[in-house]
Amino acid sequence: MAVKETTVSTGIVRLSYEHLWEPAAIEEGQEKKYSASFIIPKSDKKTIAKIKKAIELAKENGKTSKWGGVIPKNLKMPLRDGDEERPDDPAYEDAYFINANCSMSRPPFIVDGEKRPISTQSEVYSGCYGNASVTFYPFNAAGNKGIACGLNGFMFRRDGEALATRITADEAFADIEVDDDDDLFD
Repeated sequence: MAVKETTVSTGIVRLSYEHLWEPAAIEEGQEKKYSASFIIPKSDKKTIAKIKKAIELAKENGKTSKWGGVIPKNLKMPLRDGDEERPDDPAYEDAYFINANCSMSRPPFIVDGEKRPISTQSEVYSGCYGNASVTFYPFNAAGNKGIACGLNGFMFRRDGEALATRITADEAFADIEVDDDDDLFD
């Protein structure tokens, strides 16, 4: 099966848990990877159908390439229901989500709506909206079997309310007065 058959370009999704610029490890001691969670409105039936089809193709591929001719029961699946798994997070309400990642040796592309590379990190952040490119593939590692989601890239389309909060230098140091005459080395 060609990778093209299991590669999906989504409709408009919301970017969450963004690690597109710098790889990060989920837990200490794990390999650092580029990663993101893509929140997909349940109303986007076209994207959901494309993802489900790609997952089914990846399962068929895994049947012969990873699982000895049989599709195992209880596979770990990449398409998850936000209402069930993140009921207390309003960003995931009435939405599905997929978590995607790629290795440090193959960074994701990050482009604007005209497919030009974006180099300003502050332009793409958790909470903005865009299109994701992902590839689904089977895995069989350390007793775990399932379908994983590889991160190809992200196309920024529009701003959104940031999902991660960060304070500015002005806010952080609001109570510190700087005097030009301060001798910092006394």
